[in-house]
Amino acid sequence: MQFSELPLNKSILKALTEERYHTPTLVQEKAIPVILKRKDVVVAAQTGTGKTAAFALPIIEQLFDEQDTEKREKKIKALVLSPTRELAQQIEQNFKTYSKYTNLRVTAVYGGVSLEPQKEILKKGVDILIATPGRLIDLHKQGNIELRYLKTFVLDEADLMLDMGFINDVKRIEELCPRKKQTLLFSATIPEKIVELANTTLNNPEKIEISPENATSKNIGQLLYYVPKKNKTDLCLYLLRNTINGRIIIFRRTKFGVDKLEQTLLKNGYKVTSIHGDKTQSLRNEAIENFKNKKATILIATDVAARGIDIVNVDAVINFDLPNIPETYVHRIGRTGRAGKSGIAFSFCSADETSYVKAIQELLQRPIKIIEDQPFPLVKPKHKKQPNTISKHKKGRKSEASKKKKKRWY
Repeated sequence: MQFSELPLNKSILKALTEERYHTPTLVQEKAIPVILKRKDVVVAAQTGTGKTAAFALPIIEQLFDEQDTEKREKKIKALVLSPTRELAQQIEQNFKTYSKYTNLRVTAVYGGVSLEPQKEILKKGVDILIATPGRLIDLHKQGNIELRYLKTFVLDEADLMLDMGFINDVKRIEELCPRKKQTLLFSATIPEKIVELANTTLNNPEKIEISPENATSKNIGQLLYYVPKKNKTDLCLYLLRNTINGRIIIFRRTKFGVDKLEQTLLKNGYKVTSIHGDKTQSLRNEAIENFKNKKATILIATDVAARGIDIVNVDAVINFDLPNIPETYVHRIGRTGRAGKSGIAFSFCSADETSYVKAIQELLQRPIKIIEDQPFPLVKPKHKKQPNTISKHKKGRKSEASKKKKKRWY
């Protein structure tokens, strides 16, 4: 399927062609026609699958024929709720790119910056608003947000909203919206509380699930290193000196871990920057810009800080600390191998993380290649069997766990 085969206006297709978007991703192919029918949807898909365009394009299409010719008449017709400032900024840019040949006005409001410029933009009229929960509530309290004309409400990265403690704010915002509206919920994972939220806020939604094995690009090589925890930094330095080149994102579990590794790599002469929740917005923006323009070739980040940041041409991802949630692994490695380019993911597993490997492989339904020829091997992983050892599996063979019928989330 091509974008030209979807029921999208020529103005939107022109913008997509200029961006060299020709073939929709799986989530776009499945979600766009359903959203255009004005149905509520729940979409489970990982980072890097094209979720933003999956809801942005049909929203722009729906509003195109109804757009107000005079800016002063504009009212908020679509609201996208985003958990982080970085993600809100990225969504805003995507909407502006796709709608540049329309008369639709798009803006984003978020914390960490002055309220006044955002108030001025809202006064001039907005069709599509992207907002973080706290800033939206603040602006509504001050009388700067009017949602009575809203037609589409999008909850993006709903699981991250849950992790960051925004669910009550989300419910409060939903109550400010008209009852008759289209609601779109997008999430990487669907925990029980997200199911409960969907059941209370959506009307008979269509459910779309992009499985992790389909979400993970075939262009991403995946390598696993069993290593003692005390030697992870040494292994990281060894690989940076001998194996890994280009632009690299390193994931750590904690803010302290990010800072500690950054200092070590700086002392060893690497161009490094970092982001995590304790850094100010200006410092986080500066770090991302330095990484994008290659003033820094290594970005160290926590999962929450990195969510929603769209950086192209990432050559490699290092999972310094393995995530205890398998879907997070898919999120992380999806930072590389984009737009048809190849990438590689290196994962370090210490003795206390071996159960995470098993869970990740069961989710992917395939093993991750173990690299044994390395200077800091962990001699005996704790789990009895190693389903991830390539030599013990025939290509394409699935584990017993994967043969069982997968439990659906709805």
